[in-house]
This record gives sequence, C-alpha cells and structure tokens, in this order.
Amino acid sequence: MRRLLPALGSSPGRAWLGGVTPGLSVKAPMEMGSSSTEKFYRIPEGKGPHSVGCTDLMTENAVEGSFLRLYYPSCDATANEEAPWIPDKEYYQGLSDFLNMYRVVGERLFQYYVGSVTCPAKSNAAFKPGEKYPLLVFSHGLGAFRTIYSAICVEMASQGFIVAAVEHRDESASATYYCKKKSVSEPQEESTSNMEKEWIYYRKLKTGEEERCLRHKQVQQRAQECIKALDLILKINSGEEVMNVLNSDFDWNSLKDSVDTSRIAVMGHSFGGATVIESLSKEIRFRCGIALDAWMLPVGDDIYQSSVQQPLLFINSEKFQWADNILKMKKLSSNDTNKKMITIKGSVHQSFPDFTFVSGEIIGRFFKLKGEIDPNEAIDISNHASLAFLQKHLSLKKDFDKWDSLVDGIGSNVIPGTNIELSPAEPE
Repeated sequence: MRRLLPALGSSPGRAWLGGVTPGLSVKAPMEMGSSSTEKFYRIPEGKGPHSVGCTDLMTENAVEGSFLRLYYPSCDATANEEAPWIPDKEYYQGLSDFLNMYRVVGERLFQYYVGSVTCPAKSNAAFKPGEKYPLLVFSHGLGAFRTIYSAICVEMASQGFIVAAVEHRDESASATYYCKKKSVSEPQEESTSNMEKEWIYYRKLKTGEEERCLRHKQVQQRAQECIKALDLILKINSGEEVMNVLNSDFDWNSLKDSVDTSRIAVMGHSFGGATVIESLSKEIRFRCGIALDAWMLPVGDDIYQSSVQQPLLFINSEKFQWADNILKMKKLSSNDTNKKMITIKGSVHQSFPDFTFVSGEIIGRFFKLKGEIDPNEAIDISNHASLAFLQKHLSLKKDFDKWDSLVDGIGSNVIPGTNIELSPAEPE
C-alpha cells in the first residue's frame, strides 16, 4: 500500500530533502555560487515572443481573501529586477516543517542554497496592452506555494497567457499568510504600515486521522480559491477597482479589457491536479484543464459521475504513478476523446516544480528532484503539450498545434497513456 506526501516529494516528505544538510552545505558553493557571481543553475526563461512580468495580489485583511502571483506579458523592463523566487524566510521554515527538519537548520540551508535564486520574470514590470490574452489559473501541490512553478507559469505568460498562480490557504501549502491590522498596543517601529503578516503553516495529519477525509475537504476549499481568483481577475478586467493590501507599484488598471473572457483554463500539479478536476466540476467557465502528475486521492466519488464535461489532459511522470491512481484517471476519462493521458519518459514527480532546476546533478538525482531525462527537456515536453492542448480547446489562433503529436503521446521521450502495468482484471 503506497501513500505519500506527493507534491514536493515522490516519497514521504522527509525523504525528499531531509537529512541532506551535510551534502548541501558542501555542494552549495560549487553548485549555486554566490549572489555576487553568475549562477550556474537557473530556472529557465520563457521561450515565447513576450517578455514576462510578475506581481503579487492579496485582497482583504482576512484569511478568506485571495492571494496569488500574476504572471503576464510585459513591456520590456530593463530597469526592473527579477522577482525573488522564495520571497520570505517563513517559507523556508514551512518547507522545513513539511520535510521534518529543524527550522533553524532548514532556514539556513534554504537561505544558503537558494536564497539568491530569482524568478525569470521582472517584478512589477508594466503590463503589455493591445490584445486580449487567455487566462490560466494555476494550483500548486502539497507543501508548495505560489512561486515555485515559475518555469511553467513564465513560459505560459511568454506565449501570451495571463497566469494567476493561487497560493492556497487550506493548510496544504508549506507556508502562506494573510495581512491583518496591527493591534494598537504593538509598536509601529520603523515601518509606517499598520499591517502585519499572519502566517499559516502546513498542517500534518493527526494521529489516527484519515487522510482522504482531510484532503477531500482541502481540495474543495482549493477549488473555491481557484474560482475566487478567476472572479477577481475578471473583476479587474471589467475595470472595477480592487484593493491590493500588499505594497506594489503595479498598475492594476492596465489590465482592464485585457482578458479574453471566453478562453479560460485551469492547471495544477499533484494535489493541484486534483484541484483542477474539482474546479472543472464546479465551474463551467474553465473550458479545459491540465493535471500534472495528479494525485487522485482527494477527488470526491461524486466527481466520477460525469461531472467533468470539459476536456482534460493528464501529463504524468514515469516514476511517480501507481495502478490505483491511474485507474481513477481512466475512470474519469473513459470513452471521452477530449480527455487525454501522456507520460514523460525518464521524469519524476519533481520534474514539474522549479526545484529540479536549482539542484545539482548528484543531489538532484539522490533526492529525486531530477529524473533520467534532462529537466529542461522534460519541462519543454510538458509545456509544449499543454500549449497544443490549450490551442485546440480554447480555439487559439497560434502555432501551438505544431506540438499536437505530444498530446497523442508521440515523440522521443513521451508515451501515450501510462507506463504503469495494470492487472488483466483492470480495464485499459
């Protein structure tokens, strides 16, 4: 019987990175360099025709508000710096909790190893007006957060999508926060802000707690957060004023009339893949979905009763999946030619988040952050198949159909369906 913490690790959380401190502290100077030298390892930039900017948006001074990172086609912004990849030390603490490491060790480790890594998008760069862009809502995996799928989100933005990467507050993220007003008794100190961050960390299963029950409850909240993010972006698109409680000089009014409201999709990894399915079942404005190495445990039984009508693409890694999980995907997609499944050969569960790009070869292989396939090739296959699928089902006038064969599992490092052997009693 197999069950894991599937988003940041294809084996239980501690196995993903736990116990690596000695190896990382030795390898870090050679693998990452310092902030004053050019990094050898880097998250890949977008390959599309658009420059990419990103900015963060948080609404309301409460946990019920929305929190997302928006990636978008931008004007050339040579004066703008790239956005920090992991923007607060509390995310290091949350990752440490998730991976069963001491916080003091984990924080120093992450700060030393990836503290200078940046996202390949210009922070608060001016939005590029002049056309209506399709919208993609992205859902992160268990133990992850809004910023660590930038290789996917930046590529989509460079190809002409607006991408809203949601940070979930269902206690499935390593860490997240909302802003609240400081109490009168608290000193204001140097900052003039009367707001403070209230942090929410990953919640581990309690002794004797049934995982499926917790995850099903969480996935329903996650779907609502994706729908809320969609509503928020469409509100901005309509010209309605939205208050961002985060300090930012980004001009949200520049997004007015910039979203193609008839072309909206949802995408996610692992637990985010389950969130995609739940979101499609609840919101018809999502015209199609893409589930990256989906973890099907959280999906409710009712969802399999023909409640997902929209096209859906499953892109799986070779090393993560197992028969029961695959059978649930097949049950969802049986006899529907608009629901597809492909597997990327040589890939692992961590071939989708950014950690695969910022770890060295030895550490990456040992802790399953890298598979046998080159990380750049794996993410290209995933992104190209996604773009081809989105072109078809959002009726885009692009040239992404040159990658149509990938959606059918045709290519040197991709196969149709699954590599998992299903027993004769199990339907193909």
